[in-house]
Amino acid sequence: MDKPLCSNSTEAAGPRDEDAGALPLGYSRRMPPTGDPREASEGRPPGILYLDHHATTPLDSRVLDAMLPYLREEFGNPASTSHALGWSAEAAVEDARERIARALGARPSEVVFTSGATESNNLALLGLFGAAGGGHAISVESEHPAVLDPCAQLERLGVEVTRLPVSHQGLIEPEAVEAALRDDTRLVSVMAANNEIGVLQPIDRIGALCRARGVFFHTDAAQAAGRIELDVQAGAIDLLSLSAHKFYGPKGIGALFVRGRDPRVRLEPRQWGGGHERGLRSGTLPVAQIVGMAKALELCLEEREAEQGRLLGLRDRLWARLSADLEGVRLNGHPELRLAGNLNVAFEGVDGERLILALPGLAISSGSACASATPGPSHVLTALGLPRALASASLRFGLGRSTTEAVVDQAAERVVEAVRKERSV
Repeated sequence: MDKPLCSNSTEAAGPRDEDAGALPLGYSRRMPPTGDPREASEGRPPGILYLDHHATTPLDSRVLDAMLPYLREEFGNPASTSHALGWSAEAAVEDARERIARALGARPSEVVFTSGATESNNLALLGLFGAAGGGHAISVESEHPAVLDPCAQLERLGVEVTRLPVSHQGLIEPEAVEAALRDDTRLVSVMAANNEIGVLQPIDRIGALCRARGVFFHTDAAQAAGRIELDVQAGAIDLLSLSAHKFYGPKGIGALFVRGRDPRVRLEPRQWGGGHERGLRSGTLPVAQIVGMAKALELCLEEREAEQGRLLGLRDRLWARLSADLEGVRLNGHPELRLAGNLNVAFEGVDGERLILALPGLAISSGSACASATPGPSHVLTALGLPRALASASLRFGLGRSTTEAVVDQAAERVVEAVRKERSV
């Protein structure tokens, strides 16, 4: 009997990694070009079922169309203020800044362009304490390394950091954050949506209690942007990190929302040279990538309700197939409070590394691509209390625009066959 994954009826959408690898997991240039040749135009190499949309998403063709003029004829430097090409580039950047700000409920002056969410997180955490010095910060054990590693650096600089545990479903309760606040707490950093298990944290409630205590609140929204509603005013968010390649934009561009007033957040830059981006992030702005980021985010918001509903149905279809055809299958993370396109599953009685190798035509992940070079099980899954063996035998499925019922059914069939074979060894 099928065991459908519960869905959150209030979820308008449906995890984060600045991810590596020129080719999806399991793909080799030596692989024969099997499968439908149309697959390449749908965002995956021929013969590959791409279910790793948390690692990265393919560039939307409409985004590329918006970018091309700024890679060709409109190639000016936005800092060149003495001629028309520079003026045109500057106008394009400021238009994109305004559109991104509107999507977040922010002011254009509060959007700072970066190379991606990893840089944004570093600027937010290290920049805040660099400007003030000392104090206390709070984060969560299941955060992305792009937050946990800067927290470790803060400790080396003399800042005390509290890392809060999560429940067995991956949630952090606002009351736990409130109990950890101290008189010298300057920052709380909690991600909006987890990059591995897709869990949606109650950031609005956490933001409200931080605001009431006069503590700045940062959220890593790399996986959430374009998938769930984000409003920095309603959510009392002071710092918010984005990465365009997570929502069908180009790689190498991201942004940090930095609240400009009520209250104003003051950051110390992490790099200097030219005073770009209000002095917070010097360097020539990549106009085409900025234009692409704005276009990609707008498209996600325009199509969000229909697309996230579609992904929710596909996710439940995949879970129903896996849980009906296999015993010893466990869902990792909360069954309802999660991204629509995320499914993270543990398979009892298999070796995770061998299981991945047994699925060469399936682009999936066993965790964050950013942590793929780190041996051992996922820190997110062990934070849920999973034994190391079960955490290592987990797969992350990330569904996206190129995912169809046929892709889901083929993926389920391949995984079921591989798990059965591994268990019989």
